[in-house]
Amino acid sequence: MEEKDKFLGCFVSYPSLYHDATQQMKDFAKEQGDLFSTYIWGEKGISDILKKLRNEDYGKDMAIILFQFYLKPIPYLLQNLKEIEPYRKNEKSIGIPIIVTEENFFSKSEEGRYSFLKQSILQKLDLLAEVVKKKKLDTNMEKLKSDLQKILCLR
Repeated sequence: MEEKDKFLGCFVSYPSLYHDATQQMKDFAKEQGDLFSTYIWGEKGISDILKKLRNEDYGKDMAIILFQFYLKPIPYLLQNLKEIEPYRKNEKSIGIPIIVTEENFFSKSEEGRYSFLKQSILQKLDLLAEVVKKKKLDTNMEKLKSDLQKILCLR
């Protein structure tokens, strides 16, 4: 897929650890990160579903929306994450952090995990709609949210 075709993308930050973490803790964090990654880029991952949408169908002001999944971030990182990052005019992009925890993802069934991912993405679009309105961007958020709801339900 060409770079220009990327509109909705995903980024995964593996679980955060303190410098004095044991090898067992490091191994467990990697295991959880690998597991989560299968829900994004695996055979039934949502990344391929998100790639079906093209930015030109929603306006010219937004080229990349990056869903940034932070797995079990340490408190310091958590305090410094914004609900939504500022719009980057030069890149026509925006980053949207999503916090993944034991409670909202890892303790759930497979169905519950996919449900969390879908709900989180759709809820974050409401925040994105506020940015679009405030910055007077031409992105058709109603169409984007509607199309996303349709394709996420196909999974």
